[in-house]
Amino acid sequence: MRERADGPVGLGIVGLGVISRQYLDTLAGHPGVRVAAVTDLDGSRARAVAAELPGARVAADLDALVADDDVDVVLDLTTPAVHAHVAKACAAAGVDRYGEKPLAVDLASSREVMAAAAAAGTRVGCAPDTVLGTGVQTARAAVEQGRVGTPTAAVATWVSPGHEAWHPHPDFYYAAGGGPLLDMGPYYLTSLVQILGPVAWVQGAASRSRDERTIATGPRAGERVPVEVATHVTGVLGHTSGALSTVTVSFDAAGSHARPIEVHGTDGSLVVPDPNTFDGDVERCRRGARSWEVLPPSAGFEAAGRGVGLLEMVGAAGLGDAPASPRAGGDVGLHVMEVMSGLLGSADDGRRAAMTTTPALPPLVPLTPAAVWHGGR
Repeated sequence: MRERADGPVGLGIVGLGVISRQYLDTLAGHPGVRVAAVTDLDGSRARAVAAELPGARVAADLDALVADDDVDVVLDLTTPAVHAHVAKACAAAGVDRYGEKPLAVDLASSREVMAAAAAAGTRVGCAPDTVLGTGVQTARAAVEQGRVGTPTAAVATWVSPGHEAWHPHPDFYYAAGGGPLLDMGPYYLTSLVQILGPVAWVQGAASRSRDERTIATGPRAGERVPVEVATHVTGVLGHTSGALSTVTVSFDAAGSHARPIEVHGTDGSLVVPDPNTFDGDVERCRRGARSWEVLPPSAGFEAAGRGVGLLEMVGAAGLGDAPASPRAGGDVGLHVMEVMSGLLGSADDGRRAAMTTTPALPPLVPLTPAAVWHGGR
């Protein structure tokens, strides 16, 4: 692992597409980190971003980025098919890596990512860090405090007509590593793991409504892209705690009135807000009650944004030194990938799939004001 100089953690960013702006809103100017270098396949885009960041350089490519002595951690915002390549390059250079979800394009390459980091002594962080916000963390705290009794079940639902309706380049959503499960599933599955604990087994079913999708917006509007993955996935997760979760994710539905996540227990139920965001109301209905009450935030990073998981990983989120195992860590990312792989495998062969990974749950995030994790900005 590369030795790090005192002062702000040096950050290198690879991939400067749509999601990068949300990360930069959180990280650029934070006193705990400094964007040292950026790179993108589109050199003009890299130069434009670097021009906004005082002192940031444009690296010629990934190899140059990880070789930069000022880069201590790489933020990987590439498409899923490239995640394993980037992660292995970081490990080989002795650099920590925090990346977008999923951890890699499949379970085998995800295991390789974690093995390479372990051999190099580097850390791996993996989105989503939305689960560290007040929404999911307050729900987890309520469950841990016994406010629904013994958890028995959960229901998670996310549906849409498909990303080709709004994304100008939706190809990767319909290629290996894409689909509603690997794209949106990590938000819901990671939340369920946070709230109900690791998963012991899964049973899945899946379908694909059509073999092509038509881009609806941007310069490629009207162009058709092939569909290589399941576009509707549903399944049951058997948690080690004994609770059962039912999950549905789809690119084949017009819409839904379903709440994002509901958690049920022997003494009550919770509604968990959209796990693709950091906050929102957590609602509880006690057994025998006729109404729901909003629980005040009791845990999590307040008013957080994408990148807070990276800040926590490097010890810049106001919670103390950099942890050995990040709260938005690769071990949870690997487990979620195994759950997703198990659901798809079960859908193919009709069999229940047993999980082989059982990550330790990261500590609950204490209620942390924005002024603390934001470094006083």
